[in-house]
Amino acid sequence: MGREFELKFRATPARQNAILKEFGDFSTISMETTYYDTPSRSLSAQGITLRRRLENGISVCTLKTPGAGYSRGEWNVEETEIAAAISELCKLSGVVTLRNWAREGLYPLCSARFTRQRKNLSLPDFTAELALDSGVLLGAGREMPLCELELELISGSENALVDYAEKLAAQYGLEPESDSKFRRAMALATGE
Repeated sequence: MGREFELKFRATPARQNAILKEFGDFSTISMETTYYDTPSRSLSAQGITLRRRLENGISVCTLKTPGAGYSRGEWNVEETEIAAAISELCKLSGVVTLRNWAREGLYPLCSARFTRQRKNLSLPDFTAELALDSGVLLGAGREMPLCELELELISGSENALVDYAEKLAAQYGLEPESDSKFRRAMALATGE
């Protein structure tokens, strides 16, 4: 993939249900995510996210790097263990320092368990994935409910997607979510 352009919004179960009724025909994916870092939190300090996610039982390891606005770097590798994915993630992303950080040791820091209901939207100016996520974020024995909507650009105009997202948010009373699932789960893990 290389680059992700995504907007997130906080939702409620009632608002998600209203969206499901209007848009219909969603597919469902069970997600179990574990986020990793080094003992000194080298990845977090650089704004980097490293995760392993089971998507309906298929293991996908992902590296995300900081970007501007709604954009960030994202690379995925189907691999059963995070350590086994490091070499390929370095190659795909060009983040060669990931190897050095991995030598420091990687450990699970926090996690998320949720159900994603997703569908592709094809509109005149863009194609995007509409995802409704419901579940929990987990860290240090604590948990926080997760209920959000994501719109991720597949192709087309970024500006058109932002305009559409803002209208959808206004229509359903959704609030922008500036923190990723990882940042919110990490706050639980660190007691922030």
